[in-house]
Amino acid sequence: EEITVSTPRPPSSTRHPSRRSTARTRRGARVIERSEGTPIGKVDGRKPEDTKDLGTMSFSLPVLPYEYAALEPYIDATTMNIHHTKHHQAYINNLNGAIEKTAELKGKTLEEIVQEVSSVPAEVKTVVRNNGGGHWNHCFFWKCMSSPSDTAGPMGDLKEAIEKSFGSMDEMKAKFNAAAAGRFGSGWAWLGCKDDGSLVITSTPNQDNPMMSGLAEEMCKPVLGLDVWEHAYYLKYQNRRPEYIANFWNVVNWEYLSENYQAIKAGGTAKI
Repeated sequence: EEITVSTPRPPSSTRHPSRRSTARTRRGARVIERSEGTPIGKVDGRKPEDTKDLGTMSFSLPVLPYEYAALEPYIDATTMNIHHTKHHQAYINNLNGAIEKTAELKGKTLEEIVQEVSSVPAEVKTVVRNNGGGHWNHCFFWKCMSSPSDTAGPMGDLKEAIEKSFGSMDEMKAKFNAAAAGRFGSGWAWLGCKDDGSLVITSTPNQDNPMMSGLAEEMCKPVLGLDVWEHAYYLKYQNRRPEYIANFWNVVNWEYLSENYQAIKAGGTAKI
């Protein structure tokens, strides 16, 4: 069990490496200090899939690369705090519980678990699908965003690919917005890259993502993802999901998206 013993505030932006702050977490009698600037997808300097206790093989909550208030006024600090420390942590706890009692999952990376979820033993498949997907999706989602002042907008090969696939940046955004708004209930909208290099827009229910072989309607590797579960926006936007979706573009981290696209072109996937 993790008990936070400092204010639930993530490290300051990595744009200020000279300043340091720590988030302290007590595990039993041991206190771990996380330094400012620890990249998301890493805890204590390691990737989530590498941050496994040798006895439990457990995943850990990544540290955000920005403060909870960094996305204001488009996404509020309270929502970010709850979304990160409560919802994301719950997915991790549930996934760890399934791994602990399933020998076939021990030692696998998060990406392997997500991509191979169809072959997970039946007794834990639903738990792993929902919570393994939830963990990967959120690690990815946090990195897809940045402070509005920290990104230069669409650029380079990704911009060219978007224009080639959709005709224009505005047309891509319109189709993405429609997919996000049209996802009934809870789920995600995605901009992804297919094996042939073309870009597509799709959406998935619940915590599914388009890398889940045998489950995704449109298989692709995510370049951008948007969480449209109500817990991602309801405190600020209530039932105004389209407004949340439109404002999301103000905090998209285009540098990260470009890195994702280059990684996918080289045969890999987004780094979380």
